[in-house]
Amino acid sequence: MPQVFNRHSNTIARLSILGGVASLFLVAILAYGMVRSPYSTGQGIPYQQPVPFSHAHHVGGDGIDCRYCHTSVTTSATAGMPPTQTCMNCHREIWTNSPLLEPVRASWQTDQPIEWNRVDDLPGFVYFNHSIHIHKGIGCSTCHGRVDRMQITYQAYSFTMQWCLNCHNHPERYVRPRSQVFNMDYKAPDNQIELGHKLVRLYHIERKVSCSVCHR
Repeated sequence: MPQVFNRHSNTIARLSILGGVASLFLVAILAYGMVRSPYSTGQGIPYQQPVPFSHAHHVGGDGIDCRYCHTSVTTSATAGMPPTQTCMNCHREIWTNSPLLEPVRASWQTDQPIEWNRVDDLPGFVYFNHSIHIHKGIGCSTCHGRVDRMQITYQAYSFTMQWCLNCHNHPERYVRPRSQVFNMDYKAPDNQIELGHKLVRLYHIERKVSCSVCHR
């Protein structure tokens, strides 16, 4: 009976199997990288806004406290967005004819809110409460980065589940005194871990990592 397959067939078959497995492995790596890339997470991408609001100018330069604009951040799940009235408290007196502020003046005159583009936007299946994190000593810059240096606001971190769990598993690495929560220039001391363990006990911080904490 004549030979159906030549003597190289076994080698070709083995190489094909290895190539298929390697291809699947490569696809998995690419998918993993894509999910965690800025394209998917939005990290580091500046968002254009109706008004080119500069946190670097208002917070870093003028020293405006986060709570002046985000009034509900200490009492509510959401930080809140400032109404046009908050902007006009200053801009009725300064930069009154600036073309950049025309959307603000139009909003004030028509009583129509400015439609800001949300920057730090968690998925709908994730629950996050600003007030409890602030009450437990987690600073604004821990999640939002150095907003006081941002000319155009962008998402500083990935906000992946792994990123959140790093803090939930090890809160002593990130917690700070409550008096420093809104201090953008706060730097963790050399004894952060020792201080962190004390604050974890003082603030009754629990290492909540169960699914229902965030996925409700």
